[in-house]
Amino acid sequence: MSRPHKSLTIKLVGALVAVSAALPLSGQTTLPRRPKLVVGIVINGLDIDKVYQLREHFTTGGFNKLLDSGVTLTNINYGSGLDDAAATAVILTGASPAVTGIPASEVYDTASRKAQSVLFDASTIGNFTDETYSPKALRVSTLADEVRIDTSGLGMVHAISPDATTSIIMAGHAGNSACWITDKSGKWASSTYYTELPTSIQQLNHMRPLSARMDTIRWTPTLPDAAYSELPSHKKIYSFNHTFTGGSDRYVRFKASAPVNAEVTSVSLDFLKLLNMGKREPMDMLEVNYTLQPYTYSNQPDTRVELIDSYLRLDRDLARLFSSIETQGPGLDKTLIWVAGTPASNASASDEERWRIPGGEFSAERAISLLKVDLMSIFGNGDWVTGYYNNQIYLNHDLIQQRGKDLNAMRNETADFMRRLTGVTYAITLEQAVGASEKEDSPFPPARNLDVDTAGDVLISIAPGWEVVHNANSETNKRVERMRATSSAAFIMHPDIDARTIDTPIDARVVAPTVARLLRIRSPNGARLAPLRL
Repeated sequence: MSRPHKSLTIKLVGALVAVSAALPLSGQTTLPRRPKLVVGIVINGLDIDKVYQLREHFTTGGFNKLLDSGVTLTNINYGSGLDDAAATAVILTGASPAVTGIPASEVYDTASRKAQSVLFDASTIGNFTDETYSPKALRVSTLADEVRIDTSGLGMVHAISPDATTSIIMAGHAGNSACWITDKSGKWASSTYYTELPTSIQQLNHMRPLSARMDTIRWTPTLPDAAYSELPSHKKIYSFNHTFTGGSDRYVRFKASAPVNAEVTSVSLDFLKLLNMGKREPMDMLEVNYTLQPYTYSNQPDTRVELIDSYLRLDRDLARLFSSIETQGPGLDKTLIWVAGTPASNASASDEERWRIPGGEFSAERAISLLKVDLMSIFGNGDWVTGYYNNQIYLNHDLIQQRGKDLNAMRNETADFMRRLTGVTYAITLEQAVGASEKEDSPFPPARNLDVDTAGDVLISIAPGWEVVHNANSETNKRVERMRATSSAAFIMHPDIDARTIDTPIDARVVAPTVARLLRIRSPNGARLAPLRL
């Protein structure tokens, strides 16, 4: 067979080169343009199935915009059911609680023998609050820190959340400001650790304080009852009507409700407009926190209507935020938006007795009293137990050392004793928890989600359906044990990235390095997993 003419071969090769040059390069070989504005959104309790379920009720500018224009990651896995603060730290740092030092929003302080904020810092002073918090307990850098470092401090980073701990974690060590709503006064507050609190916050507190508007805020269904096709008929008849007019916990109730997301959005829009975020030469970052967690302050145990309405309202808040970025900000074509959810929690109410779900009551006070008697019978008189918090038992290390006792022996005896109590399904020592392999059916978090500096000496697991009573005289110190979700979802929207859906499980620690890669900055210093190449 004759060979093709040399000139023809050259022409074919040239044509192929020309065609390949005209094709768009794969996302794995090139990076999108660096944005002028980064908007990071953490949504507590985000459930992607609820988003798909309610899609026909959403506007075109909120969740549907994320689904249609962004990369949807349907299974962001945290390894265990972390609370909002710990999960937020994983997202912003790319590291697990064992590395970040943030295992939960509150940790047990053995010195004072009570729980306190994981970010408590007595050396700071609050702005518009007596709360004293700082990010000093956060052991690694965050996306916010890396943005500030990359821009030599010229790029602004501001974080806005109803919750103090989440806001500070989002702002990191180097952020310009972290703002939250106080539980006592309802004012927007910050910490003196951050030195650039926008004047818009001060004006809001003086001219339009939440306390002056609280009596006019009412949470009722967004749509007519008949429009909620996803609900059984009886839930369409008995709707809800929540107000925040009285009680010392009125601001706590408001912060857990859907209307707080509108308040967060309004403050975020003030920051965008008044600070010209994204319109300057350096890259700016705005971080926003919303909630979709079950509303636990309803007088009805079934809060499905409230949860659905929370999604509908947040959809409109997202649409308002995205629209403002387009019209008053740098434009969506110059903005990278990432959204990450934290695992959904469970409502704390017990099922009605008529359903005959197995259960019981586990009294923490009684259990610790019995444990103290057992330890004294073996190791002698002494206050061997410091306290109990969040299914963890803390032993008195100082006394154990003074008396020359074996800490491991006392831990093992504590675990053995707790296993014999009714309602306790498992009990393991801290050493066993750290050394255990990750098993899907284990009731305990994997070692990477344990912070040994704040963990108890013994971890216990209470039977599902049982009510854990910390203080018999307080209704607020009770909860129903139930396994919680370990995953959520995420979205990444950039004009240079094609929309698609990724259903394979993604480690939550991958989000931070993935965003960092798209921003062309370093990953946070605790992130060790490789980024997704979108």
